[in-house]
Parts: sequence; structure tokens; C-alpha cells
Amino acid sequence: MDHEQLARRERDILALERRAFTGPGAKERAIREELGLAPVRYYQLLNALLDDPRALAHDPVTVHRLRRIRERRRAER
Repeated sequence: MDHEQLARRERDILALERRAFTGPGAKERAIREELGLAPVRYYQLLNALLDDPRALAHDPVTVHRLRRIRERRRAER
């Protein structure tokens, strides 16, 4: 496997982040059902992905958007 490529799970996480979810709990349900992850673990993996240059190369629009959201939340604390 090429080390420059994201693993399938990492690509799936970014793909899920590109989607819009309606209704409370819809995203958490998709995380559990589609990825087989607990939401807490999902967000840990997502947070690590945002700092991964491979993720930025794979999906720069999504990664930049999520980084902006993360920085805004950190600034609000």
C-alpha cells in the first residue's frame, strides 16, 4: 500500500464529513452504522486526520472547512 494514500476508513470519515445530516442523531447513527465506530472514537480519528497532510491532499476543501470550525471552537473556549 502506498503510504501517501489514506486508508479506506480515513477516506470514509472524510466522505461522511462532506454530507449534510438532517435531524438530531442522524450523523451519530451514520457513524455507528456505516463505519462501525463509536462517535467518540470517530471524532478522535477525525481530529487526527485534520492534522494529516495526506488528508489535506485527498480532500482539501473538507479539511480546510473542518480546521476552520475546530479553530473557531478552540478560540471560544
